[in-house]
Amino acid sequence: MSTLFSSPQPQIILLGTGTSTGVPMLGCHCPVCLSTDLRNHRTRTGVLVQVERGNFLIDASPELRLQLLREKIDLVEACAFTHEHADHTFGLDDLRLFGYHLNRAIPLYCEPRVEQRIRQAFEYAFTEPFPNTHAGATPRFEIHSISESPFDVLGTEVIPIRLWHGKLPIFGYRIRNLAFCTDVSLVPDESWKLLENLDTLVIGALRDKPHPTHFSIGQALEVVERVRPKQTYLTHLSHLLDYHATNARLPAGVQLAYDGLKIPL
Repeated sequence: MSTLFSSPQPQIILLGTGTSTGVPMLGCHCPVCLSTDLRNHRTRTGVLVQVERGNFLIDASPELRLQLLREKIDLVEACAFTHEHADHTFGLDDLRLFGYHLNRAIPLYCEPRVEQRIRQAFEYAFTEPFPNTHAGATPRFEIHSISESPFDVLGTEVIPIRLWHGKLPIFGYRIRNLAFCTDVSLVPDESWKLLENLDTLVIGALRDKPHPTHFSIGQALEVVERVRPKQTYLTHLSHLLDYHATNARLPAGVQLAYDGLKIPL
């Protein structure tokens, strides 16, 4: 079944590019939140990876169903998680329908700490079904514990990149010559080598002002200057960054990402 839904050209789609509040932000009437430019409308962060053998996710945002409908995605076969925060995991129940269609559990790839949080938040998915429920009523998941070693998803090597999100150790991921590094505030020494020779870097940059758990634009640009990818997209963006005004002051080869952006692998 997966071959019916595989991408003719391997690529990633940035399903969401916003920070944990999303943009527009509830209760805010700033120019970006009121903007009619769809590139200023940012759902919570997540990625669809389309490879020869099918589709898999990096993170599952609370808007996952809407994101997949927007991109006309019919099937997702696995999900890898960067970390356990709600804006990256709370769309997990939207994978329930795919497990039903495939008649098998959906593999989830994450660290043990993330697994513990998922099992707590989605306890009903890991216990015996309630009596008299119908097929498909409960998600079917199969958790694969990962470390800093590469692992395989749908025949594609995924390389974890250790990053820090404030005091929380998280993962970015490298797939071929693309690296996705959201929610990062520090790249430890041992991880820089995994960011070498990139065609594309997608990296978090919350705002201009420094933040305790996220890179600012200036800090993200320091990473770009060091690793020199061919192209960089800034993601996990707040409502303080207007798409056109911010792009006008970024250096060549660096742009703000936007929901629905497609990047070849």
